[in-house]
Amino acid sequence: MKKIVILGSTGSIGTQALDIVARHPDKFQVVGLAAGNNADLVREQIIKFQPTLVSVAQEDTARALQQHFPKIKILVGNEGHCEVARHPEADFVISAIVGAAGLSPTIAAIDAGKTVGLANKESLVIAGELMTRKAREKGVLLFPIDSEHSAVFQSIVGNRLQDVKRIILTASGGPFFQRSKESFATITVEEALKHPNWKMGPKITIDSATLMNKGLEVIEAAWFFDRSPEKIEVHIHPQSIIHSMVEYIDGSVMAQLGVPDMRCAISYAMAYPERVESGVKSLDLTEVGTLSFFKPDPEKFPSLGLAYRALKEKGTMPAVLNAANEIAVERFLKKEIRFTDIPVLVERTMNQHRLGPLKTLEDVLAADRWARETARKVVS
Repeated sequence: MKKIVILGSTGSIGTQALDIVARHPDKFQVVGLAAGNNADLVREQIIKFQPTLVSVAQEDTARALQQHFPKIKILVGNEGHCEVARHPEADFVISAIVGAAGLSPTIAAIDAGKTVGLANKESLVIAGELMTRKAREKGVLLFPIDSEHSAVFQSIVGNRLQDVKRIILTASGGPFFQRSKESFATITVEEALKHPNWKMGPKITIDSATLMNKGLEVIEAAWFFDRSPEKIEVHIHPQSIIHSMVEYIDGSVMAQLGVPDMRCAISYAMAYPERVESGVKSLDLTEVGTLSFFKPDPEKFPSLGLAYRALKEKGTMPAVLNAANEIAVERFLKKEIRFTDIPVLVERTMNQHRLGPLKTLEDVLAADRWARETARKVVS
């Protein structure tokens, strides 16, 4: 029986992870949940999975839950999330809190020696050097939960990492892959939220539309698999059937295929080295018919280039990229800026940043704070 903590239990990844748990009560037991302020959903999760430790974002939500569940310890905020991440009984911690807010709880899990399934790509993006160093020091294993990185991991298992020639991350291209660049300035929030293949939260859906999500995944892949930027490529693959590929020095290419459903990657990380039934339907390639691939257009999707730039500069720049992008997406969702303003805001913030080393968690948090303040000024 593997005991599970889920950070971000009410989000897309968290709810799908709980679906896997519900399918295999003989293999998984939930001991801790950390969530935002969806009190109704958290209440349902507590009733169904009976965790011993729960954390939510705000005090009033915690008080309401504590009245309903007096025997369960209900915690609040970042400190509460970190305590849940350190749960003494936990064997496996799923890090699925969206954005930079997931960093501190993920670091807490690593410091506590927990095996971590990482769905919160921003943590590795902004603090990859710090996280991978801590994981080595603590002997902690980091399992990728992003579908692309899970595909790379599955394509590497059984092979030698030093034999990898390049990693090819696939991207759906989002809803605007075939739209003309001239029309990008008129893209609405409603249009940007209509992803053709995946059902995701609003922030990651906008990131997919700008290809920033793929840029963040390039940075994540560099840390997960110890690759330099020039060894990681992005191919647009509109069908989202091949989730990523690995080319080896002998010319062989390994790929992981499946229908677009995150439960495959989630269940693989949770059950590794086993595989369990995930509820994902079988892939019928005769029904799919055609698999096509294209190079991304750097003029239509400048966010991808900004991510490569941040990865090459390293230090505090990835944290600045991520924070500025979070502010830009937030303002776009509020309809305060245009779709085309998102990469402009990010680039202007990066251009103003004085690059520094990344040695401690405070270095990361300081760069994150600076970037958010600067991005807000750029908007205004």
